[in-house]
Amino acid sequence: MFNVDIIIPTYKPGKELLTLLDRLCEQTLLPKKIIIMNTEKSEFSKNFTDEELKNRYNNVEIIISHISKNEFDHGGTRRKAVEEYSTSELFLCMTQDAIPADRTFLLELSRVFEKDENVAAAYARQLPRHDCSPEELYARKFNYSVSPIRKTKKDIPVLGIKTFFCSNVSAMYRRQIYDKLGGFLKKAIFNEDMVYAGNAIKADYAICYVPTAGVVHSHNYSCSQQFHRNFDNGVSQAMHPEVFANIVSESEGMKMVKGTVRYLQDIHKSYRIPYYILSVSSRYLGFRLGKMYKVLPKWFVKKCSLNKNFWNNR
Repeated sequence: MFNVDIIIPTYKPGKELLTLLDRLCEQTLLPKKIIIMNTEKSEFSKNFTDEELKNRYNNVEIIISHISKNEFDHGGTRRKAVEEYSTSELFLCMTQDAIPADRTFLLELSRVFEKDENVAAAYARQLPRHDCSPEELYARKFNYSVSPIRKTKKDIPVLGIKTFFCSNVSAMYRRQIYDKLGGFLKKAIFNEDMVYAGNAIKADYAICYVPTAGVVHSHNYSCSQQFHRNFDNGVSQAMHPEVFANIVSESEGMKMVKGTVRYLQDIHKSYRIPYYILSVSSRYLGFRLGKMYKVLPKWFVKKCSLNKNFWNNR
């Protein structure tokens, strides 16, 4: 059985963090360490102190590291956690709002690495929250099926960009391969997980989807939020042609749009279709603008971006 460390970046965490830690400390496979990479200590201490949090859990080592908002980076912060604090054969990246669905979540993810030494990373199924919108519910079904998937280089012609899909909402990594490939990007506006997965795939390793390991996680984003998120997604793809060049992503998006419209019709909620189309248009506009960020004015790029601190000193 492998040892597992868990890395959780946090920002303004509330009670949901306690729920997450409670669930992690009740797993049939207990983590060796839980490493919390928190942005802004003043925000953290509004709800609990470091010592209170550490004393709450006596069966798992809790490590808390505080950084400033300007220091946070999607790739660099996780990279720092791995390099400075993690010592296990496997480490799991999570977000503070993802809650394990059951007590075997960690065990199910780790089993993939025991069975197949060529697996570089494995990610969990994302299940919708109780307040999930119909559109987001369908997106969860579209992106997270009930069938396991093992993705390698040979799947690129069929799966396209989905070959590289791997989400740090809940993704486990083999440390030996991680070190060999150079780890997460030091600077990443978005997609640090997919860039790593893409490099792993191209180095002849495998990425696995494990539907028996589930986390409850979904968002009902506004059109504005969708625009900003997808702008950063487009920027990320433009910045990393070594992974995303000649890989078409729009075709998968169109499949989901058509499927969602049919789903809304089937459940007699056609009245939601106009808003859904507006939401999709916001995503697409953000994505296309992000891909052409190099020719846009710097002030405009920063205004469109969700991760505005990324552009400081660039």
